[in-house]
Formats: sequence, C-alpha cells, structure tokens
Amino acid sequence: MTSDTTATTTPTEGDASGGRAPRPARSRAGRIRRGLAWTAAVVVLGAAGGGWWLYSHLNGNIASVDLDKAIGTDNRPAKVVENAQNVLVLGSDSRAGANGELDHGDVSGARSDTAMLVHIPEGRARATAVSIPRDTLISRPECKDKDGRNVPAANRVMFNSVYSVAGPACVVKTVEQLSGIRVDHFVEVDFAGFKGLVDALGGVTVTLDRPMSGAKGGLKLDAGTHRLNGTDSLKFVRTRYGYGDGSDLGRIGLQQQFMLAMLSEIKKQDALGNPARLYKLADAGTKSLTTDSDLASLTALSDFAPSMKGVDPSTMETIMLPVAYDKVDPNRVVIAQEQASQLWEALRTDQKIPASAKDSPAKGGSGKAPKEPKASPSPSAG
Repeated sequence: MTSDTTATTTPTEGDASGGRAPRPARSRAGRIRRGLAWTAAVVVLGAAGGGWWLYSHLNGNIASVDLDKAIGTDNRPAKVVENAQNVLVLGSDSRAGANGELDHGDVSGARSDTAMLVHIPEGRARATAVSIPRDTLISRPECKDKDGRNVPAANRVMFNSVYSVAGPACVVKTVEQLSGIRVDHFVEVDFAGFKGLVDALGGVTVTLDRPMSGAKGGLKLDAGTHRLNGTDSLKFVRTRYGYGDGSDLGRIGLQQQFMLAMLSEIKKQDALGNPARLYKLADAGTKSLTTDSDLASLTALSDFAPSMKGVDPSTMETIMLPVAYDKVDPNRVVIAQEQASQLWEALRTDQKIPASAKDSPAKGGSGKAPKEPKASPSPSAG
C-alpha cells in the first residue's frame, strides 16, 4: 500500500542588509552534491546564488555553542587521524515554541531524542553513523550548563538526560568520555526544524516490511511504501510501541532507515543544485539549527562541506552502539564494553570496523533479541 501525505512549505523573505554579496559557489555545489547528514545536508550552500540579503537572513538563523568555552581545552581526547572528521548529530525533543504544536506531551525542558556520532574517514570514501540509545545508563562528567553553572558528575544516569540537565556541550563531553574520540563538530535540530526540512523536500519515501500499528498515539501505516510529510515523518522516527518489539533500541532502526531515505531524497531531487528548492531547505533547516561556534555561519558550513562528501546513502554504514540489558534495572541498557571498545578504537584510528564490534547483546527491533525485558521510555519523555 502506498500513501501520500506530502506537505509543502513556502520560503520566507529575509530582511535586506547592505554589504558585499558573496561570490557564487557553483563549483562547491558540484563537489558536495552527494549529500550531507541531516541538517548539514541542506544548509551548507545557502549563500550560493543569492544576494547579501539572503545570506544575512539565513546566517542569522543559526544558533551556536562555544565548545572550547563550555568544555575547556584540557582533558579532551587527542585528534588521532587529522583529516578524519567526527560530527555529533543531535535531535532534541524540546516542546518550546513551534515544537509544542508537534508534540503535546506534558514534558518540560528538552532531551537528546536522537544522538548519532557520524565518522567521516580520511579520504571520505564511506561514512559511519553510530546511534547511541537514549535509555543507556552512563556516567556523566562534571559540566557547565548554558548559564555557566557547574553540574556535578553523576553515575548511572540515562544518556538522554544529559542534554536536559547540562545542555549540548555536556553531551559532547559525555560522548568524548565514553568513546575516547575527539568530537570535531556538533549539529542539533529540533522537532520544528526536522518537520520543516521534510516538508521543504516535498516529503520522504519509506518502506515498511511490517505494519506500524499506531499504538499509544503513534503513526499507523500498512506494510509497504509510503510518502510521508513532515508531521508524519516526525511520528515515524519517534515511534516505539507500534513497531517491532516496542523498545527504544527498535526505534533506532527506524531513525537510521529514515536518515538514509532523507539523504536519498535530497540526492534524487538534486536539491543542492536547484536554487529555489535549496533556499527552502536552507531556510527550513537553519531556523532550528544549533551548531558549535566553528560551524555557526553559512561561510563556515560551506568551507566544511567538502569534508562531508563521504556521507552518501548508498555507502553510509549505520550501527547501533553495542549495549546489554542492565542487570539491576532490566528496563535500561548499559554499554557492552568489549564490543564498544572495538568500535570506538576502529573509528578513532580510522580503521575498518570488525564484525564483532557491531554485535550488540541487546538487539531490540531486529527480531533476534533474546527474551529479556524491553527497554522502557524515559520517565519524562516517550
């Protein structure tokens, strides 16, 4: 069965601002046509082909966090392979502003609803995205929150709570502590930004091998191919109870599937080569985009673009961080250290990931999970 729930959006005008127009960057567009992960995929060339007013409007949309100030420069992992890149991609579940219209849950603050460490190797041949389950119990390092106040270290806290307690910089610091990998950049998109990107594309096509039941207010779909608009795409990537084993681990598979489908849509439409569509994508994406300060302008994103050419849906490898069910609280998971250590070492040194490093003892959603209790949602968010 095929459903078509495609929605469209209309680009908004920016304010005029005097200044010198940047030179067109058509050659750069050609170099990165293969697509970029998540928001970086659609905003890096926002200044190409437009005047200063367009550049100023889109550039002003981007929020940023100074990682050096928030984390400091001491005690961070050393960069092992200079020309490799590691980008932490976060999807936050904030209900603030326009996000509240997309999810009416009675939840305050925000969490990292999705977290992927995207590794782009030297040579850019093949990227790897490692999803970190949000229900994973981890040790949070001491951090500073957005107001500069100290947040003490804590053990056995859920990974997705780090964002709500201490903000995205602390998530970066936590991932670096867990992996020993230096995070070069981070990109964060919230509910509204995600919806806007999908609608600006005119929808994204996904295929299900089994029905999605719509349990607990989720999306209901038959098995088969569906064209999803932004609102339904958001429901799709947040579904857990109505598909597979109902666990957070199972949801990761849907998120990875959708990410590849979205990148394929960008490539199929040649979205980065169509000025009108490019503007819609860039305007939608940058409105809800937060990055580290080194990427917080269209110029910086454009300069970074060649580093991302290995992010291609046809070659990108998606992996879930290996986890095991927690022995104290079987509704939570913990990092499977033996497998995870192999995975992190391969990424850190830019080597091929061994098959054993991908073998997660907890396999939620794969149909091969052992008969263990299912991972349950956060007490504060679904």
